[in-house]
Amino acid sequence: MRYVESVSRVGITSRGDRVEALKLVAELGDYLTGRGIEVVLDEEIAPRLGRTGTPLEHMEADLLLSVGGDGTLLRALQQMSKGKLIPVLGINVGTIGFLTDVRSDEVYERLEEVLSGFEVVERSRLSVRLADATIPPAINEVVVITSQPAKMLHYRIFIDDVQLDEARADGVIIATPTGSTAYAMSAGGPIVDPKVEATVIVPLAPFKLSSRPWVVPADCTVSVELLSERGGLVVVDGQHTSSIGMGGIVRVSRCDTPAPFVSISKNGFYEKVRKKLS
Repeated sequence: MRYVESVSRVGITSRGDRVEALKLVAELGDYLTGRGIEVVLDEEIAPRLGRTGTPLEHMEADLLLSVGGDGTLLRALQQMSKGKLIPVLGINVGTIGFLTDVRSDEVYERLEEVLSGFEVVERSRLSVRLADATIPPAINEVVVITSQPAKMLHYRIFIDDVQLDEARADGVIIATPTGSTAYAMSAGGPIVDPKVEATVIVPLAPFKLSSRPWVVPADCTVSVELLSERGGLVVVDGQHTSSIGMGGIVRVSRCDTPAPFVSISKNGFYEKVRKKLS
């Protein structure tokens, strides 16, 4: 962990389809400005508040507030991957929100703590390579999935250069420990503490019972070779989609640059899982 001692400039991004989220952004801007802190808005939401904004990939700030759900935060991280990664604090105006630690009814109490200095915890990400395509890193998961509902994919999975499995299924999820509580968990994968250096592989509705979830070392390269004539899709964090054809290979490995999150939870990962899933 590293420690940020002072905050003088705060960026804010938000989901744009919820009135309550945009209202909270405006209130947060006034609150921070009143504290003598410079506020920079994401260019995608600034016009809705009568302001000019800055693209996330060009934003310079000590802290980024993400107002919305996990999808809002994942989108922000993908966009920042093109520039400088800013420590993110998620404010939940969505649904379950495993990545958004702060409830909207406690936001000012938490901000008081953060503005006097905060710890940054780094979460591992996955680097994704698919031929010459430019694909952003994943904080949750990479999914290779059928592009045609009710039509299975045929694929091989390799760990480094060793074949792990050949299967027919709706697809396969390759997830980080952070992503183990997202799509991978819904598909029957294990929950993995984010401090564990591992990668989770979860087949989606496999045809054969022997195709089971795997947990492999984080320094392995996981490759998926598509054998289906009809092709499929490679989806990163539900935000970025690329096509993959027959014979295409997607390679997933640990990214050199982890994602920085503001650490505010004193009781950690296990209490969060217990509360979110109860």
